[in-house]
Amino acid sequence: MEEGKSTEYNSVTSSKTKGKGGFRATSFIYGLMGLESMGFIAVMVSFGLYFSFVMGFDLTGSANTLTNLMGSTFLLSILGGFISDTYINRFHTVLIFGPFEILAFALITIQAHYKSLQPVCPEPNCISGGKAIFFYASLCCFALGSGGVKGALPALGADQFDQKNPKEAKALGRYFNLVLLSSVIGGAFGVTFIVYVSTVKAWWKGFLISLVGATFGFIVFAFGKPFYRLQTPAGSPLTRIFQVIFVAINNRKLKIPENSDELYEINEKESDSSQPKLAHTKQFRFLDKAAIHPKTVEPTPWTVCTVTQVEEVKVLTRMLPIIACTIIMNTCMAQLQTFSVAQGYRMNRFIKKFEVPAPSVPAIPLLFMCILIPIYDFFFVPFARKITKHPSGITQLQRVGVGLVLSIVSMAVAALVEIRRKHHSLKDPSKPIHLAWLGFQYAIFGIADMFTLVGLLEFFYKEAPAGMRSLSTSFTWISISLGYFLSSVLVDIINSVTKRRAPSKKGWLVGLDLDQNNLHLFYWFLAILSGLNFLNYLYWASWYKYKTDEIMEPKPNLGDSISLSKSVSVSRVLLLKHSDSASAMPTIEESSNGPTEETNENKSAVPKVI
Repeated sequence: MEEGKSTEYNSVTSSKTKGKGGFRATSFIYGLMGLESMGFIAVMVSFGLYFSFVMGFDLTGSANTLTNLMGSTFLLSILGGFISDTYINRFHTVLIFGPFEILAFALITIQAHYKSLQPVCPEPNCISGGKAIFFYASLCCFALGSGGVKGALPALGADQFDQKNPKEAKALGRYFNLVLLSSVIGGAFGVTFIVYVSTVKAWWKGFLISLVGATFGFIVFAFGKPFYRLQTPAGSPLTRIFQVIFVAINNRKLKIPENSDELYEINEKESDSSQPKLAHTKQFRFLDKAAIHPKTVEPTPWTVCTVTQVEEVKVLTRMLPIIACTIIMNTCMAQLQTFSVAQGYRMNRFIKKFEVPAPSVPAIPLLFMCILIPIYDFFFVPFARKITKHPSGITQLQRVGVGLVLSIVSMAVAALVEIRRKHHSLKDPSKPIHLAWLGFQYAIFGIADMFTLVGLLEFFYKEAPAGMRSLSTSFTWISISLGYFLSSVLVDIINSVTKRRAPSKKGWLVGLDLDQNNLHLFYWFLAILSGLNFLNYLYWASWYKYKTDEIMEPKPNLGDSISLSKSVSVSRVLLLKHSDSASAMPTIEESSNGPTEETNENKSAVPKVI
């Protein structure tokens, strides 16, 4: 294949991949993840205090500004994912968005250094004029740059492993674990050393270290180009989705054939044999109308779609409830990065004679994760693999489920800790409880994040159609984004409702004085909401049907072809059930309506696999 020539999906030619990819290539990606996360996480955890004490925001204004920034950052990851799937490869997408993040660090450093660029007024939230333009321009560059990089980078690393190679497919799960490990190692350094420099020495010095670290990270990443497997984008994945929806609506009056073999699919001679076909499923039957080929109509992309193309849209549609079920957890995470830091500021932060900066509290879960991720990857996964026979030890949706349960526990613990902190503070303000009490909620949530984040990244990458993997992995960041936005909305709603109901006529989360607030009630509210959300997740995780890749092989003595499954289909999967995706046994496809019917010719030859 000539360079630049694209196939139906993103593709990598064998001539370009020989000697490339694998963990040698991803080592450069780990370097960028670590150095970029060092600055990103340090800035995010310290921004809450920076907004309050330097930029003049009150508690609610600071929390909402930070959560809106985080929400925008992760939401813009979809832009990076879309561009890398559609127009340019993932490597160049990272290099395009990277300078925006570097510029943001530079602008933040400049504003923190020069007093003339900082607001000076007695009222909170009073920043205006040129100072406001400079401030919000830096936040916009930060959201655009960091978001675009996050949309393309994880999928680029995953591209270095060929899922058709059993050995490399098994290594893919380890890659996602190591991506998180490199991120938390960088983050742990950021929230300790950099935050200490920012809060004790000078804000601009901490931001400058973040600037230098991020710049060096992108340089390291660029030097890895000779080792990367680079995929060539093959057109807009959204166009393929719109084609299915358009043709299904256009064919709405046609009757779906009882035998799914009658639906339109390109045979192996006309298609790119290197790309997998997807088995037909009975979920979302209306979309099957897009694969009905009227004999009087010439087959074009806007008159008939293949079964594989229809199944791609079904896969993405099945993902939507999973995304929705993780939003509440990310709303809880937003509280740990805003209100919990404010709690730490009012606690005893001394370890002997050393005073721990309040924004360094998130180092607790990061340090836990630095220890637990290797234990999980090198000990738990091999042990679980022997029992479950699943390449990742447990399925991705099981990982997410564990994370959701732990997030409920974390919010309940947070409420109990805040009750204790407030009681001691009101009883004797001179003797507050120690900062270590926050370690319980942070440690539990850190483990929850370890399970959920990696589970979602691997889930969206593996389940996504080949040409939509950047866009699909961006769904993980979109969930985080919506969680942060929902946090801002909930804070405003809670304040509005409780202000009218409370005898004091004050909301739960108003003002800077936590001792006069009811933060513990807000944490209890999130714990209950998370519990209800988990019950909802159980339903959708059981309903979700993992995609099945197929290869087309000719029938004996016949010119037509049959579908032989490369992986076992999993349907109605409970959290404690899984299927070995490495199996090559032919299967009867299951769906929400039960197993499909085989043709009479091969019915006896195809056993049922559950």
